Amino acid sequence: MTSTMTSPSTTATPPRPAVAAGLAAGVSGASRGPGRSVTLSGSREARWVLRLADTCLIHAQRLSEWCGHGPILEEDIALTNLSLDLLGQARALLSHAGQLDGQGLDEDQLAFLRDERDYFNLTLVEQPLRRSSAHAPGGDFADVQVRNLLLAVWLKLHWQALASSSDAELAAIAGKAVKEARYHVEHAAQWVVRLGDGTEESAARAKAALERAWPYTNELFVDDELDAHAAATGLGPQRSALREAWLAAVSAVLTEATLAVPAASKFVSTGSRGVHSEHMGFILAEMQHLQRAFPGGVW
Repeated sequence: MTSTMTSPSTTATPPRPAVAAGLAAGVSGASRGPGRSVTLSGSREARWVLRLADTCLIHAQRLSEWCGHGPILEEDIALTNLSLDLLGQARALLSHAGQLDGQGLDEDQLAFLRDERDYFNLTLVEQPLRRSSAHAPGGDFADVQVRNLLLAVWLKLHWQALASSSDAELAAIAGKAVKEARYHVEHAAQWVVRLGDGTEESAARAKAALERAWPYTNELFVDDELDAHAAATGLGPQRSALREAWLAAVSAVLTEATLAVPAASKFVSTGSRGVHSEHMGFILAEMQHLQRAFPGGVW
């Protein structure tokens, strides 16, 4: 399984036979036999919901990598709890997306048995978080808090807008999730201020983390026909409508942290359209291995 997406400062990577082999059991097709990939219907509503669901799911997966590696015990537990909140949001959204898709797919099938191009998360969430790589330097605690802030504010705005969704189930999910998102924003903001307005070393790390994440934020506000359909039907907001409020909230935290908003970038990532960075295949190989190796396995 390969991707054509590249990060802002890298060139395309060659195919990865090992990752492709790891997912070979999931041959794309209409069959929903044990271990095989599931395919999506043409439901625009389901795909729009999956954008949120997959963003929460992959963000939770990346955050979970910090379990047992936090700088202090309290923060280690806090990051794990944030990940669990996001996983809970993903589960609710995936279950609902399965209903909207109309094929009887459940949350586990959608979480573990899709091919890479059928995931629609923001590219930012799939970037390495605990470990750096040759293509994505980072792996710093500052990356965790900066990314959490950028995404928590974005998700909070979505949940607030979805409170009035024409989809009653989606509105109910948002009503619970917005309470969690408020805490996520508060928690991340406190850490960003603590790091940015701390020592020379912590400020430098916070600045570097912000510059690494910022180019990926353009994707948070790029509209397409799914957004137009969601807005027209009352399902949810267009992403572009959230930009002003998001930038105001994030800028307020950065100002308090004595960090400058990075310069604008023309780079636009495309994970929400199913075209991912080179890191997504590795995430899925890890996430999907058990379900592919032992189809239908349950606890």
